[in-house]
Amino acid sequence: MREHVEVLAHLGARVSRVRRPEELAAVDGLVIPGGESSVIDKLARAFDLRAPVVAAIRAGLPVYGTCAGLILLADRLRDGIAGQVTFGGLDIAVRRNAFGSQAESFEADLDVPVLGDPPVSAAFIRAPVVEEVGAATPLAALPDGRVVAVEQGPLLATSFHPEVSGETRFHARFLRNVRAAA
Repeated sequence: MREHVEVLAHLGARVSRVRRPEELAAVDGLVIPGGESSVIDKLARAFDLRAPVVAAIRAGLPVYGTCAGLILLADRLRDGIAGQVTFGGLDIAVRRNAFGSQAESFEADLDVPVLGDPPVSAAFIRAPVVEEVGAATPLAALPDGRVVAVEQGPLLATSFHPEVSGETRFHARFLRNVRAAA
């Protein structure tokens, strides 16, 4: 999360951390970071954040999800742990840990036409993959065609961690969504 805070602050955003419903109500956009999606799901329920996050997404809150955040924004989860649920909002089906274990993490340069040149340096760490795309728009795919970045309205999500490689264009796109919604 620290890297997201640094990138957003560098881009001029005022950043606050959201851990409680009243903190969510005070923000104009939300970043759901990487980590373990099942743990984030459990913590959101434990801190009574799940219902407010779902309601905020449905009301049009701009959200950017990276890795676990992509999983949590998906409407359909193919291999969640027992009882795991998502916040939803993106009309996609996603598979957790699609590339294998931590040891099989990798970096790749991705062409992302909506961001222009140069290619995006993407770090995939126990990353999910989008297996089915409904109304969401694919923004980037690996050379084998697997979709790794999507957008739908004010929701943006990546399988990878641009904040780790110093890439700022996805965060800038998210902030554009925040400004447009304000």
